[in-house]
Amino acid sequence: MSLKCGIIGLPNVGKSTLFNILTKSKIPAKNFPFCTIDPNIGISPVFDDRLSLISEIIHPENIVTSYVKFIDIAGLVKGAAKGSGLGNEFLSHIRTADAIIHIVRCFEDPNIIHVHNKISPAYDIEVVNMELILSDLQICEKELLKLKNQKNNIDIEHEKKIKILHICLKNLQNCKMIRAVFFNEKELELINYCKFITLKPILYLANVLENNNSIKYFNQLLNSNAVFKNTVISVNILSESHKKNSIVSKNKNFLNFTKNTSFKIHTIINSAYHLLKLQTFFTVGKKEVRAWEIHKGTTILEAAKKIHSDFKRGFIRAQVISYIDFINCNGENKAKALGKIRLEGKKYIVQDGDIIKFLFKV
Repeated sequence: MSLKCGIIGLPNVGKSTLFNILTKSKIPAKNFPFCTIDPNIGISPVFDDRLSLISEIIHPENIVTSYVKFIDIAGLVKGAAKGSGLGNEFLSHIRTADAIIHIVRCFEDPNIIHVHNKISPAYDIEVVNMELILSDLQICEKELLKLKNQKNNIDIEHEKKIKILHICLKNLQNCKMIRAVFFNEKELELINYCKFITLKPILYLANVLENNNSIKYFNQLLNSNAVFKNTVISVNILSESHKKNSIVSKNKNFLNFTKNTSFKIHTIINSAYHLLKLQTFFTVGKKEVRAWEIHKGTTILEAAKKIHSDFKRGFIRAQVISYIDFINCNGENKAKALGKIRLEGKKYIVQDGDIIKFLFKV
């Protein structure tokens, strides 16, 4: 299953417009609250210069990018956790995302409706964050009650879940995001099924306008406690929406891309990619040069499965060359002659930029 990045924010802040830009979709993006009702899902290629440089050496028939899946969710309003707006239905869609892009309006325009009739990035973030916290609080309380009432199959793991959820509960009751708490991987695995929204990594995106007092509002956003230690990107969504499409779909699997794509859009897509803790490895051949997205820390055996289950089932070993060595050697032949190609076994942890040839037998 592809990883998803949810796009959230108040109504009418540019979520659907950004979604259309990122995924080359044409969903409605109108100047009124709740234009989006059902969630929209689309994919966006991850622009990676390494893919282009590898292809310049190989001259393959096809180039295939890695990608991020985006989900556009209707705007949240004050009281959403209690059912206001379209409330819990929208919040449930957010829970299916693995990471979040929170769009915040940082411009004045009397022609574009603001749900609070005032521009205040810090307050807007506070409203949305509080709804996320209240929603998680409901889930946490419900799950704790369920675990405490459970009488069968009580074990150490059960007690650990209760302990971790109590920590989550205390944080939420103090109006804090769960991600502010440090949990190790094993602890996170125990509560992963709860799909807490406030545990998901987040990117704040300031929607600005040129020749406007956006700088004032953008600085307010940067000075907000809510964005502390989080990535913040500014983008003129309206301006980006007017630019020509720079991605041409060759078919459902293959994409050609030009150098005209906006740097800002590259930044957003790549930031989402890293927010999801993804990295890239490549497979290279005359028919196809392809980028594959995997989680950081993935073993080469799991990377093999990403391509095909047979690759994992019949895995023998893999030939690995780093991207830098491949480029410096101008391809595989010189790299092999200089001893830059390594043989790796099942426990090897794939590194970002590895170029891999899998050897298998089924």
